[in-house]
Amino acid sequence: MSQAQLRPGNTRFIDARMRRGWHAQADVAEAYAHHARMLGESATITVRQVRRWESPRPGWPNRAARRVLTSMFGLPLDELGFAPPRTTPGHDEELEPVRERERGEDPLRRRLLLGGVLGSIAPLLDPAALDHLAAARASARRYADRHLVTHLRAALDEAARTDGHKGPRQALPAALGILAAIDEIARDAPSTIRRDLLTIGARAAEFTAWLHRDAGAPPQSALFFHDRAIEWATLTGDGPMHAYVLLRKAQATERDDAARMRDLAHAAAQGPWMLPPRARAEALQQEARALALTGCTPELVARTLDQAHDALADAPPAEPATCTGPLCAGYNRDRLMAQSAICHREAGQPERAVALLQQHLATGAFAPRDRAFFTAHLSGALADARQPDEAAATALTSLQLAATPNFGQALGELRRTVTTLRPYARRAAVRELRQALTALPG
Repeated sequence: MSQAQLRPGNTRFIDARMRRGWHAQADVAEAYAHHARMLGESATITVRQVRRWESPRPGWPNRAARRVLTSMFGLPLDELGFAPPRTTPGHDEELEPVRERERGEDPLRRRLLLGGVLGSIAPLLDPAALDHLAAARASARRYADRHLVTHLRAALDEAARTDGHKGPRQALPAALGILAAIDEIARDAPSTIRRDLLTIGARAAEFTAWLHRDAGAPPQSALFFHDRAIEWATLTGDGPMHAYVLLRKAQATERDDAARMRDLAHAAAQGPWMLPPRARAEALQQEARALALTGCTPELVARTLDQAHDALADAPPAEPATCTGPLCAGYNRDRLMAQSAICHREAGQPERAVALLQQHLATGAFAPRDRAFFTAHLSGALADARQPDEAAATALTSLQLAATPNFGQALGELRRTVTTLRPYARRAAVRELRQALTALPG
């Protein structure tokens, strides 16, 4: 055996992809293609390229590949076993920093961009925040201070607002950048600052899991970030956040695994922690939906929903919802009633679901994403109630809200509606809906 054969490969890359559930090199190539589409990159890779990255000499990926890899893994490239090439006169890529300086590029912005994925949050930070972040990356123990914590919290809230209006693919690079910054800076930060960073990190990891799910990423991606959120919540002793991640995992569970959904939601609501009343109300509602999916009686589903309403009645006044504020601070009666309608639909009571959704969509104030999602469920309930033309027209209304920002959960429900409407496929409204969904990119 030659000396080259005895050398280990790029174990950092291999370990990172195994932790994300990509057990085969083909899984990496598939995930790469998905993230490239999300980021607007047209390039794909083959298993041969993955094999090259896992070799003892993986080389330095090109610009597009660097962007996609950092989106996939949420890690700086050096933690994936890559090392940038040494400066070589005449090499275009190595002259890029010089050209940026000649163009008058903000040096703080440039330092972040050269750091890889951290540059994705640069547009969300003001110059003072960029200064704190650049300094913290250079010497975390010295510069990781509460000003940086404040800036990262604001950046995460801004990323959440971006997601709510423009969709997950627009917000995902920033969320990954925030996670990468926290992961890097927290390692050497003073203990008091480290705790604050990991507290934000748990919120950012849960949010990133949601973005992956809504963008249609493989389930392993969301699972990885949910696990990171639970790890950081546990390290900081944040029991309510730990429970909240269980709730979000329940919401991410597919309908055909209702027992797991029920167990997760029940643990979130009844576990050894004290969820805030609004979050507990949402957890109980999710448990009610899971009970409906497991075939429990409508009476048991209704009793569980009554518990959710009781929990909401004990809550302090609602606050504007933010990613870093009180858990489920904006959860209100309109949202609970809309989600209750979904539970009734799953329990085989579509007419009741239609009445509730029509009432609360008409009177409630919902963010664009939520309105698209609940309108999609209304279309499905109408289809279940054998009102195909109204179901198709309602679905097209939801599609107008969901298509451009690519709200994945709403689009998924609309595809479920089309499946329910198959017996009416020849009707003009149903045919129009099917063609509109088929025409969507990706």
